[in-house]
Formats: sequence, structure tokens, C-alpha cells
Amino acid sequence: MSIQDNTGLLVLAVDDEAPGLSEIKFLLESSPHIRRVLTAFDAAEALRILRGDYDDEVMQRSKDGRPPVDAVFADINMPGLSGTDLARVLNAFRAPPALVFVTGVEHSEAVVAFEVGALDFVTKPINDDRVNKAIARVVDRVNQTPVVAPDSQPAYVEPTDEEVIPVELGGTIKLVPRATVRFVEAQGDYARLHTAEGSHLVRIPLAQLEERWANAGFVRIHRSYLVALPLVSELRMTSNGYAVVIGSGADAKELPVSRRHTRELKERIVRPPKSSWG
Repeated sequence: MSIQDNTGLLVLAVDDEAPGLSEIKFLLESSPHIRRVLTAFDAAEALRILRGDYDDEVMQRSKDGRPPVDAVFADINMPGLSGTDLARVLNAFRAPPALVFVTGVEHSEAVVAFEVGALDFVTKPINDDRVNKAIARVVDRVNQTPVVAPDSQPAYVEPTDEEVIPVELGGTIKLVPRATVRFVEAQGDYARLHTAEGSHLVRIPLAQLEERWANAGFVRIHRSYLVALPLVSELRMTSNGYAVVIGSGADAKELPVSRRHTRELKERIVRPPKSSWG
């Protein structure tokens, strides 16, 4: 059994209880297939690790179109974001890592685990044989996943209206459904998601969201704006050129349209994409 880069797996272990985290880390590091084990005490910290805040290798893997880690071994019942919440976020990654739940809950929870895309489900108290079987499944998954060349377009999962975006608010993570986003504003290397309830700053460039959400009804209208086309209520001419109106009434928002995007926007409005909107 070989791993694609022949250097071993990079995995992330997540558990809010120190003894449980230490145990799974020890068992993972005991496997000859594991090269490195990163750890997180909750899902919020796990997401910060997965977006490359603390580790250059994780960041580089994502830039190369690969999963940030090969696998995540996570508990289900954690304060704040649960393991299943974390799973839903992972499913929205362009290249999601394999997910293995390691938890003390009853087997009835296994149904939920697999519904959210878990590769395996290991119950506590855990032992090395069972963990090794889960690792073997991860190795098989990694070997079956084609490596994306750094100079090619990374593969991604076709987006759905159920995609969620994790945003950090005062040390906690909130999940913002993409279907609630009205428009996105570029702010340097970040993007601000505007919803009816407010706005949220995320560490994702606007160009990346433009590519990722193109099939979900979002269209670039300006170097600084990406809008949800089904929510455009008006395209109007102003003294400074064209502008779109998002929404109606007191919640309406007018945004500028640059000349280079005007023609495409008009064509998209006349022939909108076949996409449902929740």
C-alpha cells in the first residue's frame, strides 16, 4: 500500500477533551502511514488550521489544489461547532479531506456521520487495530484521488445552495449559508459577505469566490463586487455608468457595474442560469 507522494499522511485530530486528543494523537503517530499529526481542541481551531493560519504546509497544499490535510479525525460532540457542523464545512472545500469520526456516542449516531460524508466511524474506547483500519481506508482514499498539478485548475465539488461559509466572530465560528449572501465585496485579500442580517469578513479572495460560485448564480459586476444574480431587481443607467439594484424597498442596495462587466451582465440577466434559489 503506497501513498501518492510516498511521504506519509498529514492528518488533523480534533477533540475538546485533552485525554482523548492525546490518545488519538498517539495512535495516529504509531502508524507507519502517518507522517505528521496536527491537533485542535475544537472545530473553530480546526478550521483555522485548515485554512493555513498556523502551518505553511497546509497553506501550500491548498494552493496546489490538494486537501489542506489528508484526513481529519474528529469527535462529534464538541462545544460550539459540533463534529457534524465541521463535516458540512469540509464538504464545501474545493478539495475536502477524508473525515473519520472518533467518538463515544452510540452507534445510532453513525447514520448521521455517514450522511455528512464521513469515511469511517470509530467508537471509544478506541484501540490501535480499529484506528489502523480507519487509516487504511484513508490511505485507499488518498491513493484513489488524482493529484492536481500546481499549474492547473484545482478540482472542486459542484456547489450547492446548502454550502456554508465559516466566519469568525469574537473567537467563535458562525456558519453562513451561501444562499443568504446577497453580494460579496472585495477587501484586499479578504472578502466581505453581505446578507440581510449584516456582513462578515472572510479570508477568501473575491476571485476565488467568483470561480467557485459561478455555477450557483453569482456574477462579477465590478473589480470589487460579486452579486447573487437572482437577487438583482434592476439594472439602471446612472451619471457614472450602469448600476445594479439588489433587493427592493428599504433593503435595496445599489452597486456600480464596471464597463468591462456590463455586456456579460446584460446577457446573464436576459438568460439567467438554471439554478434554484432557496
